Amino acid sequence: MLLHGKQGIEIIGEAADGEEGIRAAQQLKPDVVLMDLNMPGGMDGLTATAELRRLMPSMAILILSMHDDDEYLFRAIHVGASGYILKSSPHEELLTAIRSVAAGNAYLYPTATKRLMNEYIERLKQGENKDTFETLSEREKEVLALIAKGFSNKEIAEQLIISVKTVESHKSNVMEKLGLKTRPELVKFAVKKGLLNFE
Repeated sequence: MLLHGKQGIEIIGEAADGEEGIRAAQQLKPDVVLMDLNMPGGMDGLTATAELRRLMPSMAILILSMHDDDEYLFRAIHVGASGYILKSSPHEELLTAIRSVAAGNAYLYPTATKRLMNEYIERLKQGENKDTFETLSEREKEVLALIAKGFSNKEIAEQLIISVKTVESHKSNVMEKLGLKTRPELVKFAVKKGLLNFE
C-alpha cells in the first residue's frame, strides 16, 4: 500500500515466507528485495538474505525490521544485506532507502549509522586494529624486534648485514604503518606482539 503508485517503483511480486521469497526472486529478478526479518515457516529473513546473496550476489536486499538493536543490525550486515530500515520509519524514509539500495548504495537508518560509527571509534581507541602488524614485511618485523630489544641502528645493520640507511628506512616504514611516533611506543607494541624473545 505504501509503495503502490510511487514514481519509479513497481511491485513485481510478493512472498509469504523465506523459501517462497527466494524462489520468487530467482524467477522475477527484481532490482530490490524488501525482506522482513520475521516471517512464518522455518526460514527467517536473515537466513533468506544469506541464501539470496549466495545465489544472486548482485541483488539489492533491504531488510525491514521492528528490531532497533545492534544484534540484528550487525547480523544483517554480516549476511550481506544492502540496507536496514525500521518498520517505524517515516514512509518517505522507506522510499529513500529503496531508491538508495537500487542505485547500488548502502542504507542504514540514521541512529544505526551513528551506532556503527561510535563502535568503530571505540575499537580504534581500544587498539583493536590489530591487523596493522600483518602489513609489515618480514624484514620490517625483524627490525622492529631488534629496536625493541635496545639495539642501535648500527648494531641492527651489522646483524642483518644491511646499511644503516636501510635500517632507518625500515624503521620509518614500521612507524608509519603502525601509526607510532616514538621509540617507546615501538617497544610497547613489540612487547604486546611477543617480539621480545631473547633466545
